[in-house]
Amino acid sequence: MTQPTAHAADTHDVIRVEGARENNLRDITVHLPKRRLTVFTGVSGSGKSSLVFDTIAAESQRMINETYPAFVQGFMATLARPDVDSLAGLTTAIIVDQERMGANLRSTVGTATDANALLRVLFSRLGDPHVGSPQAYSFNVPSVTGAGAVTIATGANKGKKEKRTFSITGGMCPRCEGTASVSDFDLTAIYDESKSLSEGALMVPGYSMDGWYGRIFSGYGFDMDKPLAKYTAKEMDDLLYKEPTKIKVEGINLTYEGVIPRIQKSMLSKDRDAMQAHIRAFVDRAVVFATCPECGGTRLARHALDSRIAGKNIADCCSMQITDLAAWVGELDEPSVAPLLRNLRHLLESFVEIGLGYLSLDRPAGTLSGGEAQRTKMIRHLGSSLSDVTYVFDEPSTGLHPHDIDRMNELLVRLRDKGNTVLVVEHKPEIIRIADHVVDLGPGAGSDGGEVCFEGTVEGLAESGTVTGRHLHDRARLKDTVRAPAGVHEIRGASTHNLQDVDVDVPLGVLVAVTGVAGSGKSSLIHGSLTGEGVVVIDQGAIKGSRRSNPATYTGLLDPIRKAFAKANGVKPALFSANSEGACPTCKGAGVMYTELGFMETVSSPCEVCDAKGFQAEVLDHHLGGKDISEVMGMSVAQALEFFSGGEAKLPAATKILARLADVGLGYVKIGQPLTTLSGGERQRLKLAAQMGDKGEVYVLDEPTTGLHLADVENLLGLLDRLVDSGKSVVVIEHHQAVMAHADWIIDLGPGAGHDGGRIVFEGTPADLVATGGTLTGEHLARYVQTSGE
Repeated sequence: MTQPTAHAADTHDVIRVEGARENNLRDITVHLPKRRLTVFTGVSGSGKSSLVFDTIAAESQRMINETYPAFVQGFMATLARPDVDSLAGLTTAIIVDQERMGANLRSTVGTATDANALLRVLFSRLGDPHVGSPQAYSFNVPSVTGAGAVTIATGANKGKKEKRTFSITGGMCPRCEGTASVSDFDLTAIYDESKSLSEGALMVPGYSMDGWYGRIFSGYGFDMDKPLAKYTAKEMDDLLYKEPTKIKVEGINLTYEGVIPRIQKSMLSKDRDAMQAHIRAFVDRAVVFATCPECGGTRLARHALDSRIAGKNIADCCSMQITDLAAWVGELDEPSVAPLLRNLRHLLESFVEIGLGYLSLDRPAGTLSGGEAQRTKMIRHLGSSLSDVTYVFDEPSTGLHPHDIDRMNELLVRLRDKGNTVLVVEHKPEIIRIADHVVDLGPGAGSDGGEVCFEGTVEGLAESGTVTGRHLHDRARLKDTVRAPAGVHEIRGASTHNLQDVDVDVPLGVLVAVTGVAGSGKSSLIHGSLTGEGVVVIDQGAIKGSRRSNPATYTGLLDPIRKAFAKANGVKPALFSANSEGACPTCKGAGVMYTELGFMETVSSPCEVCDAKGFQAEVLDHHLGGKDISEVMGMSVAQALEFFSGGEAKLPAATKILARLADVGLGYVKIGQPLTTLSGGERQRLKLAAQMGDKGEVYVLDEPTTGLHLADVENLLGLLDRLVDSGKSVVVIEHHQAVMAHADWIIDLGPGAGHDGGRIVFEGTPADLVATGGTLTGEHLARYVQTSGE
């Protein structure tokens, strides 16, 4: 009997990547099995993201976009074709990354998912008393009424006018406009009454009397030379509170507006985390935020709060922990809304299943960590009926306690078993071990990486001799001796978020690890109570920077370099900045020319005038130590450190910053490399290096191992040791067992998440935690170190 020949459609069982050269990839070729779980490993900067996100996922999305009509493509982001010879076997890619959710003042966990929308529909159907449609329960919809005449066409060129009225019932609180808080101003931080306007009485950022503001104030009629203390009540009211008023200044029509309404529109409309640092500092000084007395911080109008189901209004539901809300919804039994209840139950159960049951729906979306944001995005895919889709994950273990990683593994495996291809960029051995296929990139980072060092099974990786293979089974050894504290920072009665009136002494002068499952209250305890002068906080917030920003500009390294070039050549420092006077006039200092092609991908090509250097030709005639500024900006951190350490180019101010960059493991990164090309781990370490120069006594680090390869964790521990040995106190919020084992003191929170956490379950040395056990952290740390002697 002859065997049936395989159908041609069944032969496309791999994703073929041929000749990938995106970023630092070195013309690599890989074949990835479909409907399997593939993990990409390698040191930070080795090219994992370049291969997975910038090549495979980017091309999949670009080709899908090309299926839309040209008109629609004109409204979509244009994506460039990756630098690769060929890609075959691609399927639709769904990227689940760690990008923070927008820090929009009106965005919450509930609005960012479908949860709030489903709850609003539920209350519009079952709420007692009935107050209106779903928008009557939305804190983003104001109530509006209006009346006017409308013209109704009744025939050719004829019509009749009728009076019409309309009203929209929204759920927005009219007092706080749905923001949950009202602001009051400290006027002493806004103006100095002893000065006149021309002397700089206004202390609001941007209010310089040398520019248009000075003309507008004098054009309105203010006496610019009279101290504000001598202003009449009417003049002060106009200065501070005047509504927008049309005026004419020097023949130009302008609008004058009081200082406080202007601050409210230009500054307070933004979330605090989205503000520039100097504006945030001003707002913190000048504005006092208080919970709205009208709605009690619920954001909702009175009619929405009066409408209830089983004794609860929609604000009560949104403030409940999601595990409790899921149980409450599960008890509702109303056949008329059965499909709605079924969908809502499934959504809330997905939150619990993915380990986010400790959140509440009214939690501002901007306060979620990168890991929490990624898991929130995962929720919509858990119940999806799609198959043969490529799911791409960026370090899904981020922010997860070892106890929670097993649950994440189950979700990844379930997505694969539904017939999907799952691609995961990851460093944690706990997730690497569930892979069907592993691609290890390296051998180093940056220009030393970009090659495929190993491709095969997890067992093969462990025996491969690559950097990842050698460290795959690493175990930490508990320290024989720990440092003695030089004092303590007392925290008393901490009750932020889920903390339950916590009292704890944080030792100073040592390395302290704050541990516990996700949602146990670690960040609430440290960020809420360990703040103030002398405390340097290095969190996971994204670095704000364009393709014109680079490590040299971000760390302040470029300033001493520009001044040294200027001094050596007797010219202005501004000539040696590609963002200032020295920029090539053709490409404006970018080094490349961008050609917009409408709905098609934007084409970039090296600038022929400056030969992609970004500087004017005459600027490159000036040298320092035999190098021009473009050659210096093209150096790696390690090369620049050697260059500025001695000889004619000796520059202590630059070597100090460069040494910190090398300390955090960024020696391979070019100092002129755009920030947009750095990986997530590289950006966090850049922030660490930049803030290490701050004059702080206590350093608070929020999961510094994020994005770090197993081999790099050891370097990080060395850096933390050097900080402590220099007399600093270091507090690390961390899940990595190697950091826990290396700490001098551990503060463990729990025992669970949300209202099941918020308590101190252990204080002591790592050795004591392993010996006594009894907590989830203790169990996993004991498992991690028990084979260290083998």
